Amino acid sequence: MTEAGGPAATETADDPAKPEGGRLIAVLGEMLELGDDSVEAHREIGRYAAEVGVDLVIGVGGDMVKQLVLYAGAAGVREVALVADTKTAADLLEKILLPGDKVLVKASRSRMLWQVAQRLTGQPVTGF
Repeated sequence: MTEAGGPAATETADDPAKPEGGRLIAVLGEMLELGDDSVEAHREIGRYAAEVGVDLVIGVGGDMVKQLVLYAGAAGVREVALVADTKTAADLLEKILLPGDKVLVKASRSRMLWQVAQRLTGQPVTGF
């Protein structure tokens, strides 16, 4: 996880992934290697995000991520967004991040979501 917005968030005793005083944000992209199970796997990740208390899911990509975002919202994630690419995801995060927020960035390598983490941490953005 990448912490954003200033000093490190203090983790709560009962859930170390949940930031105290901040939000848990998941930036998730398509998982391309799943084959026939792809649709259901993306839906399951959306449901899981709600189960573990993610406050905001930002889906990056196309149809598979749309399934993830829709299921996350239906399962109880308070805020969801769907964007087309890593630049748009990073732009959105730069506008909404607050001190204490934690950001998880995950997708298949080919989706290059590391670029979001690079921007948020002030590193040069790299491609393949």
